[in-house]
Amino acid sequence: MAPQNDRMGEATSVTHSVNIPPDKHVRVLDGQGWVGLVQVMGDETTIVNAARVSFGKFTTRMTERDEVLLKYLVDERHTSPFEHVVFTFIVHCPLFVRSQWQRHRTWSYNEISRRYTEVDLDFYEPRHIRGQSENNRQASVDVLAGATQADAMRMIAQANRASRDAYETLLQMGVCREQARGVLSQNLMTTFWATVDLGNLLHFLSLRDHAGAQWEIRQYAQALKTLVQPLVPTVAKISGW
Repeated sequence: MAPQNDRMGEATSVTHSVNIPPDKHVRVLDGQGWVGLVQVMGDETTIVNAARVSFGKFTTRMTERDEVLLKYLVDERHTSPFEHVVFTFIVHCPLFVRSQWQRHRTWSYNEISRRYTEVDLDFYEPRHIRGQSENNRQASVDVLAGATQADAMRMIAQANRASRDAYETLLQMGVCREQARGVLSQNLMTTFWATVDLGNLLHFLSLRDHAGAQWEIRQYAQALKTLVQPLVPTVAKISGW
């Protein structure tokens, strides 16, 4: 995955839709979702300075000795120095991915509200349908007959359209947005801001880019690595990204 730029030439724009990704972003889910980097505070020198403050030491650039210290901190899970590096992302994902993501309560979140706006309704339509694992309730397997694939994708697309149609009809009837939104499906795409320190981001990535994690959220975890790796390259290398 490579960071992309979809907003070249919009530098003079002051206000735009939140559903347009920022300059630094990675697209996922066959281009239907994305995660973007909004801002970052701190770098790898921040981590080593936080770790060495007990000794009254401070550095302005990384050395080999600092890299050894970073490896020690990662290996021994001394995470507090990493909490001084903070990232803010903006995420465009299906509701079911949002639900998994926001179980991580060490992040700070703010999300678009369908109580306030009905614009930019979009639904995720998977390009590949997985089968249910027979020995793991929460897992899927990459085996499903071609005919079943086509039928399942068609049903999902129909359900998405029916969901949108019901929502729009309710609004036309005068139903309030806060109730009408109840008919929108789990495939509805949502957008939220998410801020996290590097220590908790590393924990998130260890769980969400794991063989046991759902494929869709793994795509986002891998995108986060792509965005963060150039900013903390030593930590990324030590972590095996």
